[in-house]
Amino acid sequence: MKRSLIARFAAIALVVSGQGVLAQGTAPQFGKDPIKAIVKAMSLDDKVKIVVGKGFSLPGMSMGSNDETPDKIFAISGHTIPLAKFSIPSISMADGPSGIHRWAMTAKDSANNSFSTAWPVGTLLASSWDTTLIHKVGVAFGEEIKDYGIDFILGPGANIHRNPLGGRNFEYYSEDPLVSGSAAAAIINGIQSQGVGATLKHFAANNQETNRASVNEIISERALREIYLRNFEIAVKRSQPWAVMSSYNLVNGTYTSESNGLITKILRDDWGFKGIVMTDWFGGKDAVAQILAGNNLLMPGSPAQIKAITEAVKSGKLSEAVLDKNVEGILNVWLKTLTAKGFDYPNKADLKAHAQVARMAAAESMVLLKNSTQTLPVHGGATVALFGTHGYDLIAGGTGSGDVNKPYAISLADGLTNAGFKVDAALQKSYKDYLSDYAAKHPKKPLIQEIMNPSPFAPEYKVDGSVATQKADASDIAIVYIGRNAGEGNDRKVEGDYQLTGQETDMINQVSDAFHAKHKQVIAVLNIGGVIDVTIFRDKVDAIVLAWEPGEEGGNAIADVLSGKVNPSGKLATTFPSVYSDVPSAKNFPGKEFSEKATMGMMGKSIPAEVVYQEGIYVGYRYYHTFKVKPAYEFGYGLSYTNFTYSKLTLSSLSFHGKQIASVTITNSGKTAGKEVAELYLTAPKGQLDKPSEELKGFAKTRLLKPGESQTLTFTLNAKDLASFNTDKSAWIADAGKYEVKIGASSENIKLEKTFMLPGSLTVEKVHKALAPQASIDELKN
Repeated sequence: MKRSLIARFAAIALVVSGQGVLAQGTAPQFGKDPIKAIVKAMSLDDKVKIVVGKGFSLPGMSMGSNDETPDKIFAISGHTIPLAKFSIPSISMADGPSGIHRWAMTAKDSANNSFSTAWPVGTLLASSWDTTLIHKVGVAFGEEIKDYGIDFILGPGANIHRNPLGGRNFEYYSEDPLVSGSAAAAIINGIQSQGVGATLKHFAANNQETNRASVNEIISERALREIYLRNFEIAVKRSQPWAVMSSYNLVNGTYTSESNGLITKILRDDWGFKGIVMTDWFGGKDAVAQILAGNNLLMPGSPAQIKAITEAVKSGKLSEAVLDKNVEGILNVWLKTLTAKGFDYPNKADLKAHAQVARMAAAESMVLLKNSTQTLPVHGGATVALFGTHGYDLIAGGTGSGDVNKPYAISLADGLTNAGFKVDAALQKSYKDYLSDYAAKHPKKPLIQEIMNPSPFAPEYKVDGSVATQKADASDIAIVYIGRNAGEGNDRKVEGDYQLTGQETDMINQVSDAFHAKHKQVIAVLNIGGVIDVTIFRDKVDAIVLAWEPGEEGGNAIADVLSGKVNPSGKLATTFPSVYSDVPSAKNFPGKEFSEKATMGMMGKSIPAEVVYQEGIYVGYRYYHTFKVKPAYEFGYGLSYTNFTYSKLTLSSLSFHGKQIASVTITNSGKTAGKEVAELYLTAPKGQLDKPSEELKGFAKTRLLKPGESQTLTFTLNAKDLASFNTDKSAWIADAGKYEVKIGASSENIKLEKTFMLPGSLTVEKVHKALAPQASIDELKN
């Protein structure tokens, strides 16, 4: 009996170690046998099918297929190739960052209510400065992903807002890497708590859409490490996403998906990333270089990639051992999926419950930019004259892969009505008739054309000045509503997009003049995907609510803020400049093109391009504050319907030894319950490196404080928070000297300050030398 047990345990040990001999004629089975044993039993053809996706197809078109088995889920972004003999299933992947995106829906999908919740976009969620709230959204989002049988959501996007014209800024969180990385980690942890994978993207420096698949971004190692990689580093270390998606662009001469320095040296070796790396769809040029770089999975996959990898192994250009490592990495992650575990998904989500989470998150994240003479909140029952086409046609989110197949979108007109306000009926009819007429005359284009070049929204409806005067007599208050949208494939323009159109300016002027003549107030609501010029109208209105793109429940959420049901507590995670020319990257965005070298590729015409990041580390508030350029609204800014006082700033020590703990007491000194975000900025001593005047190193949000109630918030600074990246030494180094801790309500509204000393210079972390630019950059210096 003993000998039998010993023999059994020995056999189990051999199988676990990958050295066991399986019964003749049987293949090792995924989920039962060791991954190493499966890979060892695979043919070259099998291995290549694991690292190259199934292909990309949409209703009525295909861009090449590597496998003829039916897709598990209709019209989502991608599937992997199943290998039946090993019981390896096809893994499914769907866009996008603000809700599940399907390229098309069938009549059956609609009849079964297989819609997806449109969540508030990334920029709005980041404006909450509340990682607990963002995590809650992630949990609900993860539930929905699981319920529809999807293994990976292709999000979140965590790229930096380098320039306000970035077409996909709405998907991303902030101009600051700490806010961006913290928000991304929170939503990833929430999503993955449900047993589905998140895909952190676009790695790295995908900060523009113009020539996104061909632009070479020339960036210093320091700017990369401190700004454009730090956000990803924070997210990876705090959440370990199952996947990271490499970006389309080149960084310092190499496609990111082909960069061993980026994917292996930095992501895996420096940061300890454990998941897989997949390409963006059709990203990069050289399939073999991508495998060598450590980019495990090529999506969506093409026959040409399978051929290239197979031939490279046969010729010796690609070691089969390298291919094996990539296959093992993929299969180890596939083991985590619910598909691999045989989950019987219901294909039905609790859309009603998730809509309430979306509404709560949107309202809690909105930013009150202006509130003269306590214009807001507006008390129930008021008669409202609502001007602006998108007040009747909500922009829930952006276009392209960031769009969502949502069941509905609540306009502000409907939200106000639901909240008990009286929306002027005649004005509402005029706008709705206009929108219906425009839609009839401008039908949507065929699917692919609509994806690549979305139909523009209706121009702003022209309201006659006499109408504004008439409504000023009949209404208690006016709302002027500004809408903006953007998305994948195109960046925004300054004229008529960043800036207001002539018709929008006329509308605001007419409404403002008419209502102010009657001593009635005007509120502006901004339903926008990116920063706009507010200076032209902010003095014309009495209050401004920044709603960003608030998801399907947007109108209800905006009404919650306008009515005071929710006291706004959001703060800006990105700066609003006074003029576009103040933006530090304005002179070199989106770079220069080399049209004479244009070629045709999978994604259309490809024009080689180049952009030099001459602003270096001086992105957003780091630039405005250091160089004393006054923005329209600074980073971290946001008002409330109450007031808060800051007191009792304490530090754990006057000298830094391993960590520094700061605490501050926040008191609601007003008359309304509310929440406050406290921000910790750090000014470092002048050492070997040029440094910004201050950098955000911590933030925290209070609970809902009643009038007179206080809460103490605590921040912990570690050694890396003190450090800057020294390129010559490939290390994070904290300079000796005096450090200033500044606690404030915004980057410019500092309430309390204290200092501590670092006795000696400190090398915090040595990292790999990687991603050095090929030529020197004439970077901006303080």
